Formats: sequence, structure tokens, C-alpha cells
Amino acid sequence: MTTSGACLCGAVTYEITGEMRAPVACHCSQCRKTSGHYWAATQVPENALTLNCEDGLAWFKSSEWAERGFCNRCGSSLFYRMHGEGTISIAAGTLHGNTGLTLSKHIFVKDKGDYYDIEDGPAQLLKY
Repeated sequence: MTTSGACLCGAVTYEITGEMRAPVACHCSQCRKTSGHYWAATQVPENALTLNCEDGLAWFKSSEWAERGFCNRCGSSLFYRMHGEGTISIAAGTLHGNTGLTLSKHIFVKDKGDYYDIEDGPAQLLKY
């Protein structure tokens, strides 16, 4: 199974080979600031991600343990990876076409914005 995706302007394109984890919605303050709302992401082993075009890819060290990949041309938030973990989270909204994925859970819900409610269904964890 191969899935493709890209940033808004196409300066970063990628392919994923194999199964993707069901997306997780993160409501932490960093994800909300990065995305403008909460951030929903799937996850794969780093070696399952192939960057076909990385002309606009830049990385921001968002903490001592993680970094976030984004397009430095259009501003799309694309990736999140923790150092030494061997996996990479990929913004679900950047995937092309129908994915067949279903949101599995919400994390860091105690940090969510006061301007929205979380729907019933997926588990809601106060922390990760």
C-alpha cells in the first residue's frame, strides 16, 4: 500500500509505504499554535516515508526532544518527530485522496482551546 501527500504549494511531496497508524488528534498548546487548531496526525516508521520533493522542507526544534517539519514556502505543517524514536507523525490533512483512516483518540485534552468542544466517540486522554 502506497499513500502520497504534499504541502499546499507542492514544494514538499512524499509517499508512505505500508500501513499508517490511525490518526490521533493532539490538543496541546504547541500543536494548536503550529496548526491553528488541533493537529491530527497518522504515524509510520521513518523508513516508510520517502520525500519525493523537499525543496521547501524546513525543521523547527520545538522542544529538547522533538522537531516539526513544515514548508518554508506555503507554511503547511507536515511532520513531527521525536528524537531517537524511529517514527514520524504526518499531518493527516496533507494526505491525498481517501485514506480509509479513522481518528483513534484525542490527547492533551486538558490543554484544548475554550472555543471548541470535542465530539463524542474517540477516547479523550488528559495527557498522552
